[in-house]
Amino acid sequence: MRILVVAATAAEIGPVTAGLRRAGGVKELTTYTSNSHEVDVLITGVGMVATATWCSLVLSRGRYDVALNLGVCGSFDRSLTPGTVVHVVTDRLSELGAEDGDAFLSIHQLHLLGENEPPFVEGRLVNPAPPVSATLAGLPAVNGITVNTVHGCDQSIARVTERFAPQVESMEGAAFMYACLTLGQTFAQIRAVSNIVERRNRDGWKMPEAIANLGATTLRMLSES
Repeated sequence: MRILVVAATAAEIGPVTAGLRRAGGVKELTTYTSNSHEVDVLITGVGMVATATWCSLVLSRGRYDVALNLGVCGSFDRSLTPGTVVHVVTDRLSELGAEDGDAFLSIHQLHLLGENEPPFVEGRLVNPAPPVSATLAGLPAVNGITVNTVHGCDQSIARVTERFAPQVESMEGAAFMYACLTLGQTFAQIRAVSNIVERRNRDGWKMPEAIANLGATTLRMLSES
């Protein structure tokens, strides 16, 4: 099986690459092996622009059996405690739009993009057919948003929660999903909660635990077939 693993930073998937055998590669794309799998690991850099660019470039060169976007995320849903690994099944570009006084108009409300214009479904990016995996099926399925500026203000958290009711947020997820949906690539976005979305509180973060749990989950998934 040929697998593409996409992450913003090498640190987020350190336990994953540590559990694989390096076989070569150059610059952002490194090839590993795991059992009978060939695993290409793509480190895109942080943010939507870098992720969209690198994913489109790599995926346009050839099809993978599955592409996995791995990373950490913040949680709006307090039942998803730090360290929890989730499967992001829908994502949204929550900042794409315009301000109208105190109101926010999405790109769809501005009629610049249809709510069901591909690859969108009712204004969201939706994974219609995740890969078959018992590990993946056992993860909480959540709705995400992708942002350029992570939330850390009570007022902005309240506004985005009212508008979109997200459960998690990242800085890359929707860009990855957009590329996969556009190019017809089977995929899954898997993230571990590093913190609750609130006023910035580093003391409440569980980054090492999130990265460790994400790594263990991914390696278990790779061992299934």
